Order: sequence, then C-alpha cells, then structure tokens
Amino acid sequence: MSAVIYPRVALIGLGLIAGSMSLAMRRAGVAQEISGYARSKETRDAAREIRLVDQVCDSAAAAVEGADLVVLAVPVGAMGGVMADIAPHLKTGAVVTDVGSVKRAVFDAILPKMPPNTHFVGTHPMAGTEHSGPLSGFAELFDNRWCLVVPPEGADDAQVEKLETFWKALGANTERMDVEHHDTVCAVVSHIPHLIAYTMVGVADDLSRVTDQEVIKYSAAGFRDFTRIAASDPTMWRDVFLSNKEATLEILGRFTEELFALQRAIRTGDGEQLFDYFTRTRAIRRGIIEAGQDTDAPDFGRAHKDP
Repeated sequence: MSAVIYPRVALIGLGLIAGSMSLAMRRAGVAQEISGYARSKETRDAAREIRLVDQVCDSAAAAVEGADLVVLAVPVGAMGGVMADIAPHLKTGAVVTDVGSVKRAVFDAILPKMPPNTHFVGTHPMAGTEHSGPLSGFAELFDNRWCLVVPPEGADDAQVEKLETFWKALGANTERMDVEHHDTVCAVVSHIPHLIAYTMVGVADDLSRVTDQEVIKYSAAGFRDFTRIAASDPTMWRDVFLSNKEATLEILGRFTEELFALQRAIRTGDGEQLFDYFTRTRAIRRGIIEAGQDTDAPDFGRAHKDP
C-alpha cells in the first residue's frame, strides 16, 4: 500500500479508464475519497450500483468540489465544455489532468479555462480494451503499462512529479513527453492501427463475395484481432482523428507509401524484398515481448473457455 497522494480525487467520466483508476487507487491506498460524475444517468446509476466510487454526483461541479486531483476521462471533443463547467468550482491548488490520447487539441481546449492558482498536467495511460462503460474497469489495467506525462510549458515541476508518483502507484511506468511528439507517437502506435482495423473490417463487410457468416465463422487470429480493435468506442475514436488530424494524416501518408511498395513487390514477385521487410517487422514484435508489453504464449495468452 502506498501513502495517500491526493486525499480527494474527482473522476469526470466513469468508463473503462476512470473505473480502472478508481479500483487501482483503492488497491494502492493513494486516495481517501473518490467522487465521480458521468453525463449519462444510466452510467451514474450503474456506477452507484457497483460502488465504483465513494460518491457518484449528479453534476461535474458537485464532483470536483474540494478535489485535490480532477481527472477528465471524457472524449477529447468534450474536454473544453467540461472544463468550462468545472473551472469555477475548483479549489485553490487543485491539479487537473486528462487521460485523452490527443494532447495539442486538449491543451488548446483546457489551458485557457484554467483558473489562477490551479495546475494542469496532461497524462495518457497507454492501456485499454475494446470494452467501455463503468462495468468494464479492473484494477490491473495499468500494471506495467506506460503512462505518458505531458506537462504544458511552465508547469510546476513538483506537481508533475507528484502526478508521476500517483500513476506509478497505480501500476504504470511513466515517461515525460512534449505535446507535439506525443501526438506523433500516438498516431504511429495507436491511431493509425485503429484506423486500419476499422478499414479492414469495413472492407470485409463490403465484399459481396464473402458472406457475413464466412467472415465470422472463419476469422483466424489476424482478422479477429482487427475486429477486437475496431470494436472500440466510436465516439472516442471519432474525436481522436478529428483532433489529431495533422499527425494522423502525416503517418497515414507514410503508411500508404509502404503499402504501395509492398503491392509493387507482390506484383513483381520480389520475394527478397518481402522477406526482408517481414524480418524487420518481426523483430519489432520480439522487442515488444522482451519489453514485457505482451506475451509470446500460444494464441497471445488468450484464455479459452471449454465448449
């Protein structure tokens, strides 16, 4: 158990990330009281029923009253509106953070609305599943995963360090990153893979030569994993692509160039180029396993239920 870091924490949004944070905070003992708010009454009722937080409030303003740490766990496109609602109710010295996967758009939406004598530091836990909602959280979500910490220019270093300590107590590894680099890195490792997954599943849906039953029945690991990624929250990912447009389009252009090169190699029968390319990419997969970010267990360690 860790010592208390933030006596009172407010979670705005009660989905997978916020719910997992609440459970991880309780596991680590880093907060004395956790309040929460979600826009949907259905979500608030579900959170109350499972006692996801100590107090579910019916407004964001009520949730942040007296909070030492406020976590904005809402879609990127909603950040500015939420910040405008809670700004007048933040206590002096409060720290506000977000968990969005885009940072430039979030900074532009939040920083102008921060009251004097409060602090904002962006964070981005690189963890998640295809599930959403208050019932989807679990305390181990952040264990040995990376949380990128993105301080704005002029941030109080003591507050940044405190937030890093908090995330480490929740099980995460932390690394600081500037805002532009963060958005480029996430376009490569998260945003474009999701876009490709959505596209591949859409292509399969459009192919009249392959029936829906065949797509479902014969889905091997490759297509199955595409469908898992493509099942992610559509509101969140719509906002991500619209908010990180520049970096996404840049990396998408690079991806298109690589795809054309592979297309040409297949057309011309250049087996040597294909072999060399796949060898390089296989090495990246090995590096991910060696870094402890995945497993080389058969079928990626998935649990199988008996029929």
